[in-house]
Amino acid sequence: MAPDTHCCSRADLRRRLPVLAWLPNYSLRWLRMDVIAGLSVGLTVIPQALAYAEVAGLPPQYGLYSAFMGCFVYFVLGTSRDVTLGPTAIMSLLVSYYTFREPAYAVLLAFLSGCIQLAMGLLHLGFLLDFISCPVIKGFTSAASITIGFGQVKNLLGLQNIPRQFFLQVYHTFLHIGETRVGDAILGLVCMVLLLVLKLMREHIPPPHPEMPLGVKFSRGLVWTVTTARNALVVSFAALIAYAFEVTGSHPFILTGKIAQGLPPVRMPPFSVTTDNKTISFSEMVQDMGVGLAVVPLMGLLETIAVAKSFASQNNYRIDANQELLAIGLTNVLGSLVSSYPVTGSFGRTAVNAQTGVCTPAGGLVTGVLVLLSLDYLTLLFYYIPKSALAAVIIMAVAPLFDVKIFRRLWLVQRLDLLPLCVTFLLSFWEIQYGILAGTLVSLLILLHSVARPKTQVSEGQILVLQPASGLHFPAVDALREAMTKRALEASPPRSAVLECTHVSNIDYTVILGLGELLEDFQKKGVTLAFVGLQVPVLRTLLAADLKGFQYFTTLEEAEKSLQQEPGTQPYSIREDTAPEHRSSLLKSPSGP
Repeated sequence: MAPDTHCCSRADLRRRLPVLAWLPNYSLRWLRMDVIAGLSVGLTVIPQALAYAEVAGLPPQYGLYSAFMGCFVYFVLGTSRDVTLGPTAIMSLLVSYYTFREPAYAVLLAFLSGCIQLAMGLLHLGFLLDFISCPVIKGFTSAASITIGFGQVKNLLGLQNIPRQFFLQVYHTFLHIGETRVGDAILGLVCMVLLLVLKLMREHIPPPHPEMPLGVKFSRGLVWTVTTARNALVVSFAALIAYAFEVTGSHPFILTGKIAQGLPPVRMPPFSVTTDNKTISFSEMVQDMGVGLAVVPLMGLLETIAVAKSFASQNNYRIDANQELLAIGLTNVLGSLVSSYPVTGSFGRTAVNAQTGVCTPAGGLVTGVLVLLSLDYLTLLFYYIPKSALAAVIIMAVAPLFDVKIFRRLWLVQRLDLLPLCVTFLLSFWEIQYGILAGTLVSLLILLHSVARPKTQVSEGQILVLQPASGLHFPAVDALREAMTKRALEASPPRSAVLECTHVSNIDYTVILGLGELLEDFQKKGVTLAFVGLQVPVLRTLLAADLKGFQYFTTLEEAEKSLQQEPGTQPYSIREDTAPEHRSSLLKSPSGP
């Protein structure tokens, strides 16, 4: 017993600390690939973090504060070699909605979201995410891509004093379009074109081949490096142009400006905040964030799990969903100690990680160190980054989130799913939480309707045969009774019926009561209701209920022959005086003697 217990404890420890599963087998080849991947992701995340802080309505350094903790936590707790945790466009948008551009609120939201996510992971509540359907997710992300993208038009054009609410933003952007700063607009559009060209080049790089000449290999590697680090290169290019103009005394661009230098202090998240000589207590801060305390952690988990499952499927390995919940939860809790706002899995940077050939989560260590070095040594250079260049990075990052094809696919495959998609998409422009809540509610109503009114196959004839196509649950029993009554008992003359239960895997007490009443209705009319295809758990339950007049058969042919009073197999008739031993023998041999 002791060796088995020891093995189980080691297996459980490896499950809780996945780093122990791969670290003992770590090799120099893995190290080389992880370093390359970590550098590639780092060069991607630094400009994105600065840009996403703008989306969140926070000072630029908070994007960098949020970009490194996930790298270190996921190294120990992550079950996907590809996933990278950090600030994302959608999470930044949610933070902007619920934290009122106040860093203290954003940091506290990270702490509380992490606590909720940790609790869900420990209690194995990840299944709750399954109730948010794909059309709801697609509707939300498509609306978010438009909201985020259009929100950067003001920075792309150099417009100022534009409201953050989407509809007001659209109105005031077009109202002040004449105030466009030519320098910002030209630079922003040039950056967008460069990013697009480099992205297309990245997609068309031929795969490496063993027989490829050395010069071709070198050229391919150079192009691959440039296109993979396109965000950093384009932002650096824009910053050099801005610096050149600043040296000459010209100011054609709106710059990012001064960024707090150095690493963030390690301290507890703010449980109160003082503004305008007024102290806002912890309870008031929680009330102010409201439903954000539900929306932010759930969407963070949803995005992380979706990214992890997607790349695990592509690269043929499995992830532990509950372990992923623990990883993202601990990342947010520890991140709040270094002034991070809520983070989640990034699809774009995870794609860079996977395409670079990362072998383990150790690649994240390189990314984390690169972010920390940039905070310590490069923040003075970030001063010269034009906001229009960061806007171009954001717009190009969120553009793929808008899934144009989903509308056509749903129209061809399942048109009813267009309803939660459109509800979520439209309401998300008003308030994000209303869009997600309404879309989820519509999806659940569609699900409940299919449970309450399951499709039923009907075979008409001297004997009526009804077969529920998708189970039988208590909301459906009245509809079943009505269909039986209308088609069998109200016919002239009344006719017997067979309920084909092949697809019924379990029944509850309400269904049993409804079936009992239905059997009585048939008996009053002098006809019979028989059951066919009962699975063992269902048969056991019905036998235990001791329904008067209950008859069941192994096959539909046996039931029809018996109900037509033809010679052959006789049904089992469970009477009130049936002995328990006889019921047991029936259960073991339903076809009878």
